[in-house]
Amino acid sequence: MTGTAESQPISSDDLWQWRQQAQRAAEAAGIPAAEIDWLLQEVAGLDRLTLRLGLRQDSVPLTCSLAHLDALWQRRLQQQVPVQYLAGSAPWRQFRLTVTPAVLIPRPETELLIDLAVAAVRQTNLGLAHGHWADLGTGSGAIAIGLADVFPNATIHAIDASEAALAVAQQNAQQVGFEQRIRFYHGSWFEPLPPDLQGQLSGMVSNPPYIPSALIADLQPEVAQHEPHVALDGGDTGLDCIRHLVTTAPAWLRSGGLWLIELMAGQADAVAELLDAEGCYHSIQIHADLAGIQRFALAYRK
Repeated sequence: MTGTAESQPISSDDLWQWRQQAQRAAEAAGIPAAEIDWLLQEVAGLDRLTLRLGLRQDSVPLTCSLAHLDALWQRRLQQQVPVQYLAGSAPWRQFRLTVTPAVLIPRPETELLIDLAVAAVRQTNLGLAHGHWADLGTGSGAIAIGLADVFPNATIHAIDASEAALAVAQQNAQQVGFEQRIRFYHGSWFEPLPPDLQGQLSGMVSNPPYIPSALIADLQPEVAQHEPHVALDGGDTGLDCIRHLVTTAPAWLRSGGLWLIELMAGQADAVAELLDAEGCYHSIQIHADLAGIQRFALAYRK
């Protein structure tokens, strides 16, 4: 959460009035009204039951002042700061992760990368659930934490070129109790990994930058103005980082090792062609997200 404020009780009438005003402002700004209650829960410590009962008690204990809460909401309205950055947290799978403007906000669709990894491992008899896995461009650490959760017998290697992002990822790993299961590296893609891991990775998973450079300015203001461009910009075609992962991963993956990434709508055919042309992969697959958009590419090392 940005800033702090002294905890204090507030009358339920005053809070209800603020909530109604905030809802009207949200509707006028085209912001989901659900963000208000999420902010009340995350920042002000209000529980869902209190909100569901309509704030019927005489006073409501908040963990911040109403003035502080309103200042945050005004930043959401006027500066279009994502509510997750205002609260300093975001839900992802069953976890609550710390987020700052140094990292992308974890998206629900990215959660499917973990489910795809589990399903892909089950389809082989190679013991891929063990050994070493890499999360390339870890950001908040969401993917690394998800992998550590579903593969408790694996060691997860999380890499990011941003020291600020790595600090957030390490904090999140500690918060969920996975600090001994995840190793963190500062650098570009596979480069900082120990050389003895070459040919040893059971899998690599990544949500790399894939937005074409010219399109970033046209993204939602919450994204274009506040999320880190280094985690979004995939070059002229959006495929620069993906192409790099296609060509460099074979040196690090074991035979039968999993290659799995998230991609942008419209890139599936191009990514499948890159994987096929490399000649080091088999069983190349494209998977859709819950909205039916071709969102993920999966392949195995020959």
